[in-house]
Amino acid sequence: MKIILSTLNARYTHSAIGLRYLYANMQELQNSTSILEFSINDGIQSVAEKILDEKPDIIGLGVYIWNASQTYELIEILKKVSTETTIVLGGPEVSYQPFRVDFSKADYILQGEGDTSFYKLCKKIISHEAPSEQIISPVIEDLSRIMLPYAFYTQNDIDNRYIYVEASRGCPFMCEFCLSSIDEKVRNFDLDSLLCEFEALWQKGARNFKFVDRTFNLNMRFANALLDFFLSKEPPYFAHFEVIPDHFPEILKSKIALFPEGALQLEIGIQTLNPDIANNINRPLKLEKIRENIAFIEQQTKAHVHLDLIVGLPGESIESFGRNLNELVALSSSEIQIGILKKLSGTTLERHDTVFGMRYSDLPPYDILCNDLLSFKQIQKMKRFSRFWDLLYNSGNFKHTIALLWKEESVFDSFYAFSEWIYAQTDATWKISLERLSLLLFTYLTQEKKQEAQAVSKPMLKDLMTLQGRVVPSFLRPFAEENIKNKNKRGSSLNKRQAQRA
Repeated sequence: MKIILSTLNARYTHSAIGLRYLYANMQELQNSTSILEFSINDGIQSVAEKILDEKPDIIGLGVYIWNASQTYELIEILKKVSTETTIVLGGPEVSYQPFRVDFSKADYILQGEGDTSFYKLCKKIISHEAPSEQIISPVIEDLSRIMLPYAFYTQNDIDNRYIYVEASRGCPFMCEFCLSSIDEKVRNFDLDSLLCEFEALWQKGARNFKFVDRTFNLNMRFANALLDFFLSKEPPYFAHFEVIPDHFPEILKSKIALFPEGALQLEIGIQTLNPDIANNINRPLKLEKIRENIAFIEQQTKAHVHLDLIVGLPGESIESFGRNLNELVALSSSEIQIGILKKLSGTTLERHDTVFGMRYSDLPPYDILCNDLLSFKQIQKMKRFSRFWDLLYNSGNFKHTIALLWKEESVFDSFYAFSEWIYAQTDATWKISLERLSLLLFTYLTQEKKQEAQAVSKPMLKDLMTLQGRVVPSFLRPFAEENIKNKNKRGSSLNKRQAQRA
């Protein structure tokens, strides 16, 4: 029997830790199993061709929100071309019902954690004892008994991709928009085994570690040991953790403060700063602690921080969202990722549908279309707001210039007006070059906001010429000094986006 494990990653630089867990636990079937990874940008017929070139008897496909539609298309092709091949689906997108993408042509859907369940199913298929039902109910894995996947990151993965790792599974909180809230119990892997595996990865050259744990700083024994692991290493390296915003004991703070610039990234899910909205979605919100901890990270560490806000939460008006954004910008110069609320199968968000008139798309990514407070038009505007915010604020390309948009005014109101204006000029949110973005921002500030061209050009030149090799845009050349043309703020950095925002 030939078994292929495959998925469509969101980007080439991503790697599928789930496939490697399955492979690590295939026991005597491992020699007959191979991993083939692709990205959603690959042609689906080409993906099907490459999979079928291996002449597989069983194909296991990882299904996620970002690849659900493409996976449907892939199954359609595989089943028409190779009717005898057994297709098994797994992953979060098929772990909860209702399915909003039609996966009926798959032979089996393995729900929940598949670390050992996939192996057991393959054994039954091979021995002609396969179950009659298509959907196989989830099991909770004993993390002490499963084989870890890290030895199966290849040298190509280590050289070219992020290495995804985890120290725990589950989340103790019950935020209604999040699938992690379904598994309320947090389970930890064996710490000593993890550290040995991470050391082996390090010795092979791994320097990009992205932890997928939802609550990295919940268990301080683990958090301290993992931070110590990286602090003992010589930079450059990159370690990414998702952290709880209100739980930063002094020992944790002291260690975070030791990390050099570019080495540590913390993702903090704020989502809302409105206590009433937080209560609506069962999200703990200790505002004073959150403000205190963000201020500490901002003022006393070199950590790169990624804060999250969500548009469209039940009961939250656009004015409330605007106040959230204004406060976060005042608290921190970090990236602020603006997401649009999604209704995932398995979550309890639907209980708000009638009360707040929540309506969502039934196509991935299942984002909100409108509610009683936000019209479809307003949601569309906020999607564009989010995109332009990412291009101009989060990118760090305009770190010094962007503040000219609001000065002493409301950040949200000022950027909202700019977002409306820039969309009117471009009728697009994608494929806008950096030079065109620069010209649009310069034009808006000088013509719409009536600011002096010389005053705008100085911070813009400082922004644009931080990276070596950039050419001064033609509209800024009259303002450029000779010594700025090849200015290089940073000779090297592990993460360009971090360097831009530093």
